Order: sequence, then C-alpha cells, then structure tokens
Amino acid sequence: MDITLKEAQQIVDNWIKTNGVRYFNELTNTAILMEEVGEVARIMSRKYGEQSFKESDKKVDLGDEMADVLFVLICLANQTGIDLTQALQQNLNKKTNRDKDRHHNNEKLK
Repeated sequence: MDITLKEAQQIVDNWIKTNGVRYFNELTNTAILMEEVGEVARIMSRKYGEQSFKESDKKVDLGDEMADVLFVLICLANQTGIDLTQALQQNLNKKTNRDKDRHHNNEKLK
C-alpha cells in the first residue's frame, strides 16, 4: 500500500487519537525521536560499521526502527503544524538550487 506524506500524517493523527489518547508534548517527542534515531545508529554501526552485535541485538529490524523514527517525526510535524509534503518539496528545491553543481564538482565523489 502506497501512502503519501499527507496520508501518513492523517493516519498517525488518527492513531494517536484512538490508541495513544493524546500526543506527548513536543519536548517529550523530541527526546523520543533522539532515542529512536539512536536505535537506528546502533544497528547501522553494527551492521555496516565496525562494531559487532551482541546476542540481544541480533534480532533487530532496521526497517522497524526507521519506521519508529518516521512515526515520531510525523507526530512532531502534526503537533507543530508542519505539512511534510510542502516542507520536503521546499527542502528539495533548496538543495537543488544550492547543490546543483557542488556534488558533481566534488573530487571526493568521483
């Protein structure tokens, strides 16, 4: 099932209102977001980096952890009135204008 960002924001909002009672406050959700990003980093450092997995880490699911990050980020967007579709488009436009030649001219990327 393909979901747009707008639909994802509505789905998360509906889930919060029916299952989560209410949103945690913005500061709490920011702290939760950092925790979730840390869990992604932990997996990445073990799967793609030089650290090794402990037995308790071997059954982790990178996709699930990334979805946790996305869920909390969507919560924060909903709480702060951010339309993620619009924000992403503006961000891509900014990056395109700023970086249109920079990466092609970067010798480190060749």
